[in-house]
Amino acid sequence: MKIRVYYEDTDCGGIVYHANYLKYCERARSEFFYDKGLSPEIEGKGFVVIHIDASFISVAVLADELEVKSRVVKLGKSGMSVRQDIYLKDKLIFKATIKLACIDMHTKRIARIPEETYKILEQDMEEGLKELQLN
Repeated sequence: MKIRVYYEDTDCGGIVYHANYLKYCERARSEFFYDKGLSPEIEGKGFVVIHIDASFISVAVLADELEVKSRVVKLGKSGMSVRQDIYLKDKLIFKATIKLACIDMHTKRIARIPEETYKILEQDMEEGLKELQLN
């Protein structure tokens, strides 16, 4: 997913404010679902972030065009981990592994990922493993 850096994304020095990298990742995760014909909320269930491991490698500034790449790296019956990398041109500037739990939106309790969604996530994870093996 491509993202342009706007003035509102930057601090007083013109550098992207650190919290905005997480916002970019959040948007990319939503787009990940939309690109697969799904919604981030399915059958009254959705995903919530329960852990983030992030590394800020370099900076982005006003008007930069960034690319956020997202890939499922671990999948369980009620959650998943997604690796999200942000690139400026071909240079990795931010990386995060984000652990998500599936919850029932009404009860706010952990729930199983709907079967159809699970299959799509599993397919994405397998495609990612194939890409790694080819590289």
